[in-house]
Amino acid sequence: MGDPRKTRKKFSRPMHPWEAGRINDEAIIKKEYGLTNKKEIWKTSTELRRLKLQAKKLIRERNKPGYSQNEEKDFLKSLEKFGWVTVDSPLEAVLALEPKELLERRLQTVVFKKGFALSPKQSRQFIVHGHVTINGRKITIPGYKVTSDEEHSISFNPTSTLSKEDHPERAKKLQAKEKIRKSEIKQEEGEIITEQELEKIEKEIVVEVAQ
Repeated sequence: MGDPRKTRKKFSRPMHPWEAGRINDEAIIKKEYGLTNKKEIWKTSTELRRLKLQAKKLIRERNKPGYSQNEEKDFLKSLEKFGWVTVDSPLEAVLALEPKELLERRLQTVVFKKGFALSPKQSRQFIVHGHVTINGRKITIPGYKVTSDEEHSISFNPTSTLSKEDHPERAKKLQAKEKIRKSEIKQEEGEIITEQELEKIEKEIVVEVAQ
């Protein structure tokens, strides 16, 4: 079993450290999901590789005598709670999963997508500082995988100052939404909004978040 005090390796590094295509793709993903480093991408890729290996193993064993579908159903059920596949999906659906689908279930991403934060980085800050709870339980791990059932129970920590609607950070969110709403109204009314104006609005939002 090994020494329980020794932490096990949780990810595999890329075989070649200087692949331009992979480096560029990882930089885009890192920015999009507000990750602190590329190790978080490698952890996700390693986890996905493990799931695909398990699916391939079950596919190979299908035609063997004594094969039970219970293991296959349990495996799909464990993935269904994250919304990646359904229990009725074929195992081949697991092989089609992409790393981004796993990243979408990170608490950091879900908090941002639900509108609790103005950026993925701010979302990470809220979580690490203990401002976010799931089912009343404080979670401080940005990479925590959120199930479909848990997603609806995410909220600000009642003991956090962010739980108050008049908190400055939440006010920034409302201001940013108002700016976006006004720009959408202008577009609906046929007014032409130049790329420079849209870029200015985005920069103002970024500045407000950074302050």
